[in-house]
Amino acid sequence: MSDPVLLIPGMMCDARLYRHQMKVLSRDRAVMVAPLTGAATVTDLAAAILAVAPPRFALVGLGLGGDVALAILGRAMARVTRVILMSTDPLGETPQAAAAREPRMVAARSGRLDEALTGEIPDNSLADGPQRAEILRLLRDMAWGLGPDVFVSQSRAMQRRPDQQRVLRSARLPALIMAGAEDRLVPLRRQQFAAHLMPFATVRQIEGAGHLLPLEQPEAVTSEMIAFLAGPMMLR
Repeated sequence: MSDPVLLIPGMMCDARLYRHQMKVLSRDRAVMVAPLTGAATVTDLAAAILAVAPPRFALVGLGLGGDVALAILGRAMARVTRVILMSTDPLGETPQAAAAREPRMVAARSGRLDEALTGEIPDNSLADGPQRAEILRLLRDMAWGLGPDVFVSQSRAMQRRPDQQRVLRSARLPALIMAGAEDRLVPLRRQQFAAHLMPFATVRQIEGAGHLLPLEQPEAVTSEMIAFLAGPMMLR
C-alpha cells in the first residue's frame, strides 16, 4: 500500500493549486490537502497539521507550504517517508522583506486584497505564456475565498518563519526540490542551496514555470512527483 500524500499549498492558495496532481495521485493512494489557516506562525501551522495527519505520510509543500513542511520535519521527521519542496526558501525572512509586508497587510485589511496579492505574487513571478492570465484569475479566486484575515495571518507567518538550515541538514530521507526556471520570488540558486544541505536531495528545474509550477506545468510536475514517490524507501 502506497503511503498517503499530504499536500500543503502556498500562500493564499487552496487545494486547487494541486488539482492536476490530486487527480492523478489519488488513483492509487490517499491524498489530502492541509489548509494554512488558524495560526500565524509556521510552527503553529505545522502543529495543527500534524494533529490531523496520518501516522506516516509523504509530504509536499510549496512556498509557505514548503516552510511549514520543513517545520513538520523538524517536529516529526520519523512520520515523514519522503518530502517534495517547491518554490521554497529555507532561510528566515530578512528585516527588509518583513517590513515590505506591512503595507500589503494594510491593503488587505482595507478591502484592497487584489492589490495586496499582486504585491505578494507579482504577475511576472509566473512564466510568461498564454496560461498566465488564467492562473492569475484562479489565484485571485483562491485568495478571495480565503479572505483578508488569512492574508494577514499568513503574512505574519512568513515574517516570523525560522531559518531551516538545521532541519535540512538533519533530513535523512528522500527529498525532491522542484524549482520553476522563471521563479523570481525564490530563485533557483536559493533552492539549490537547500538541496545541497539535505543529504539525499535531488533538484529538478521545471522549464516554462515560475512560482506556481503545479499550475503552470502540471504534467511535468505530476510526472516528477510520480517518479519520486515510486522510488526506493530509505531505512532510518
